[in-house]
Amino acid sequence: MGAPMETIGRDIFVHAQALVESKAVGAGTRIWAFAHVMEGARVGENCNIGDHAFIEAGASVGNGVTVKNGVSIWDRVTVEDHVFLGPNCVLTNDPNPRAAIRKSHDQLVSTLIRAHASIGANATIVCGVTVGRFAFIGAGSVVTRSVPDFALMVGNPARQTAWVCLCAQKLGLAVKPQPGAFAHCKSCGCEFMVTAEGIAVITDSALSIAE
Repeated sequence: MGAPMETIGRDIFVHAQALVESKAVGAGTRIWAFAHVMEGARVGENCNIGDHAFIEAGASVGNGVTVKNGVSIWDRVTVEDHVFLGPNCVLTNDPNPRAAIRKSHDQLVSTLIRAHASIGANATIVCGVTVGRFAFIGAGSVVTRSVPDFALMVGNPARQTAWVCLCAQKLGLAVKPQPGAFAHCKSCGCEFMVTAEGIAVITDSALSIAE
């Protein structure tokens, strides 16, 4: 038989072989075997933290986040609500590390993963970037620059190849569309308009996750 589950306050479920030192863990969150959440880390409500995940002091994880197995979230990394972090994806906080040089919190470089973004398995996010809302980072990609909302990024270094819907299906838009252009998702029915800042949702009646 497997190891028993343990329950701590506010309906937080922690596997008996996980280590949770932080008290800032939201209700409904599940933390599985061999995961480690350090004191000083923040984890929101209804998250799922997979086996062998590590969340360092100074990291912040929002509500409804899925952290798959083998993911480490370091100091100064902020993960907003409903982000998906695929198996063994890599987040960083130091652009020029040396083993002999120990840097303070203020010397580390922040990384921001905006709400509803998806990071594919084994992708690497170099510190100092922002991954936009609903962006999708393909498996194994290496992100070296900030990513727009709804952008699909693949390769090393990662380059934008398409735009994706709230449902993660590709939209029929050019990578550099003209402002005022429209797109309709054939999968879920969401509609988008191109603005000077990127693309914006017009109709999301098929899904209720844009907020």
